[in-house]
Amino acid sequence: MRFVLCRTMVRRVVCLAVLLSAFAASTHAFAVSPRQLVEMADFSSPVVSPDGSRVAFRIQRASIERDTYDTVWYVQPMDGSSPPQRVGDGGVPLRDSAGIELPPTPVWSPDGRWIYYRARLNDRIDIWRASANGDAAERVTQGDADVRDFSLSVDGKVLQYSVGPTREDVAAAEQAEYDRGVRVDRSTPLGQNLFRSGATGGRLATQRLGLIFNRVDLTDAVPDRWKAVDLATGAVRDLAPSEKPAAALTAADLAKQVNHVWKLDRDRASGRLALLTRTAETTDHPQIVLAMLPAGSTGRVVTCVAKACSGKAISGVQWRPGSDEVIFTVSPYSDGFAQSIYRWNVDTGVVTPVATSTGMFGGEGSWGPGVCGVSPTALACVTAEANRPARLERVDLQTGVRAVLFDPNQALAQAISGIPMQRLRWTDAKGQTLTGQLYSARRTGTAPPPLFVTYYRCLGFMRGGSGDEWPLATMAEQGISTLCINAPSFSSDAATRYEVGQSAVESAINRLAAEGKADRSKIGMGGLSFGSEAMMWILIHSHAIAAASMASPTTSPMYYLLGSNIGDPFVSLLRSNWQLGNPDEASAPWRQISPTFNLGRIDAPILMQFSEQEYMHGLDYAIPMMRSNRADLYVFPHEPHNKFQPKHKLAVYERNLDWFRFWLLGVEDPAPEKAPQYVYWRSMRSSLHDAR
Repeated sequence: MRFVLCRTMVRRVVCLAVLLSAFAASTHAFAVSPRQLVEMADFSSPVVSPDGSRVAFRIQRASIERDTYDTVWYVQPMDGSSPPQRVGDGGVPLRDSAGIELPPTPVWSPDGRWIYYRARLNDRIDIWRASANGDAAERVTQGDADVRDFSLSVDGKVLQYSVGPTREDVAAAEQAEYDRGVRVDRSTPLGQNLFRSGATGGRLATQRLGLIFNRVDLTDAVPDRWKAVDLATGAVRDLAPSEKPAAALTAADLAKQVNHVWKLDRDRASGRLALLTRTAETTDHPQIVLAMLPAGSTGRVVTCVAKACSGKAISGVQWRPGSDEVIFTVSPYSDGFAQSIYRWNVDTGVVTPVATSTGMFGGEGSWGPGVCGVSPTALACVTAEANRPARLERVDLQTGVRAVLFDPNQALAQAISGIPMQRLRWTDAKGQTLTGQLYSARRTGTAPPPLFVTYYRCLGFMRGGSGDEWPLATMAEQGISTLCINAPSFSSDAATRYEVGQSAVESAINRLAAEGKADRSKIGMGGLSFGSEAMMWILIHSHAIAAASMASPTTSPMYYLLGSNIGDPFVSLLRSNWQLGNPDEASAPWRQISPTFNLGRIDAPILMQFSEQEYMHGLDYAIPMMRSNRADLYVFPHEPHNKFQPKHKLAVYERNLDWFRFWLLGVEDPAPEKAPQYVYWRSMRSSLHDAR
């Protein structure tokens, strides 16, 4: 039965290609091009001045020609009375070891004259300050080591900051290891180059493993040295350990008073704490509670019991300055994480709705929302929806009236508006509610269009899907409908997680096919991280997918071999999250999950576009699939889990677009430089045909 189904699917794909190959695609203008998506403007989280009159934020844009990012700090009046004023250069974006940008949060001086921020400029990380009126931007720290952290005194007269080893010492340590050879131990990041191969602190650095696969700088363990600079005189002095500024309050600090603290925000005036508590992360549907802890260690926790905050998916919490109100955000899965904002008066218990959205009030991204800047009267929010990219809005806290302050993506928003978008909500065969965002394809006839699916998280404007690798709007404009599906839950049992994903994808296909909105024989799928894992499960256990694209490797014996060098932390994680032991035992979970044990069951061609830090983890199945003409593998140098280099982002977007147009539409781009990829893809198509 499996062989018959496989032959049927292959025949459909091959026949489609043969029928359409005669109609060679001509180059034509894009309504929304991959380049536009790469080079759109991204916002940092806005921060409001102490008097509530102005907001500071950073804009970041990719430059494909220079393969870098331009970042600029702006200040704008909260009432929108004038456009934003450029005040300073933000430097090279700093990222974590997975490639995700670190929040570039500025600190306002108490008098509102300056914003202070950490930036990598001229090959060094320092604290800079920019005047709010745009008249001056100057470096505040002058040492020979990169700044790791900073704090401004309450009166704004002294800047305290920490540094690590000198830049010269870091370079010498890396070079010495290069000259002597790298001794492999449990902290060695196997599977990547070992000398200056990953971005840390905005530079290519020699890395070590921190927690499991998190990378840190080679000299990360060198203790911080704290200094202080008098901002009036410029005098710098070393701080004694007792003078080190207190660290920001964390959930761990409250563990003895309140269980399961997840997020918190302190009222500067009174010291009261707004809290979100949440049950264990392994729970499919954690219970979230909004509460307030009075100042002092003996106060009684006050819980919000109003209907608007009971049993709700509360995702963010902030104090409203100069008031007894806490601002909280609700992001329900049942509405595709579309956000609403409320005010909770901690004295009266009254909850008042402020505003609702079909998208995000706290920006966008794969890992959840940021926060709005908050003043006594209004919020400054980076808003984004599936059919409209990010812009800065003012939200009045009394009336809920929204007004756009700055929209650098207006041209892209206008282009996107011509592509039909629909927020979907449906149930699968087990009655589970599912949500997603659908861009409908530009259609040239009455036949249902192909469909591309990605699965994980779909927040705000999903330009590249969950993982930012597939230009969703461009694919729709080119004739392939695109659907991003939100994972409804994350069970601690791996098989359950993937079965939920399979049901979500197959039920979406069934619904859209029944409505004449998708051709079930022309389904593509792509995934990064958990999305890649779920996709591989579907490829192994189903024949729903005609062509696939992987952005990161999935679990395999090679992954186990390289990770096991870390020792017990990795082995324990593999057992708890995937129920996997040693692959030599070839246990049932390994046979269910790993493509290495299921090569004969995967009948869809796979495009693999992996980062250099991860590609070796999947070679035990990638190489056999390449040798049998079923996979095409590309590796991107110096990239971590999430690719971020602009030229690489564009290449990934364009190749994914070409891949799915080839397999789902039978169309080839006639650009001469792309001819080699089509030679190989045609040979893959012939191999699939011969395998019937």
